[in-house]
Amino acid sequence: MSLGLIGKKVGMTRVFTEAGVSVPVSVVHAPANRITQVRTPEVDGYHSVQVTYGDKKPSRINKPISGQYAKTGVKAGRGLSEFRLESMPADSLKVGTELNAALFSVGQKVSVSGVSKGKGFAGPVKRHNFHMQDATHGNSISHRAHGSTGQCQDPGRVFKGKKMAGQMGNVRVTTKNLEVVQIDTEKDLLLIKGAIPGAPGADVIVKPVIASEVNLPSGEEPVTEDVQQEGVAQDAA
Repeated sequence: MSLGLIGKKVGMTRVFTEAGVSVPVSVVHAPANRITQVRTPEVDGYHSVQVTYGDKKPSRINKPISGQYAKTGVKAGRGLSEFRLESMPADSLKVGTELNAALFSVGQKVSVSGVSKGKGFAGPVKRHNFHMQDATHGNSISHRAHGSTGQCQDPGRVFKGKKMAGQMGNVRVTTKNLEVVQIDTEKDLLLIKGAIPGAPGADVIVKPVIASEVNLPSGEEPVTEDVQQEGVAQDAA
């Protein structure tokens, strides 16, 4: 349970260290996340903040959600998400407060959640890494089949969750312990080492691995500057 950012996966690129080592990075565009509601134990039974990000046409918002935005005075965005917290920092998180890429620090470890790419119907060999059956010795058409799915009369059924052929991908995935390599607060970009789930353009949620390692807004206007890890330079290509 920690504060985080909602952003959009842009794609992948690379940066170079001063030693010339290529570092693959995923680029996340995280424009300002606007707090639309603050939940408290006295009213809701727990601590959390509800946020939205991006822009959305008023004609695409239903009346209940439109009324919620109008009540808080926050500009409507692409959906609503909630971050549950252990405790609420005093005077740091209020309705209308904007959270941006400065929430994180260079070198920090983060977890990224998103919906993985859908790969359609796949068999058990591709989907679950099953071993193939014999290519000969009487095996004619079952080379890539999963084989037995259960017992006989007891229990007389196939257990739920049995690994079989089916839709591959298109599930929620969290990749943990990824390093923040660069932060561009002017363009609202996070460069995160390695691959993250989802196709380009998909929404992702970035959270710190250690919940307390966030730079809470101070209420002052954030300073716009590029923060770069020592010894790392951007790819000139």
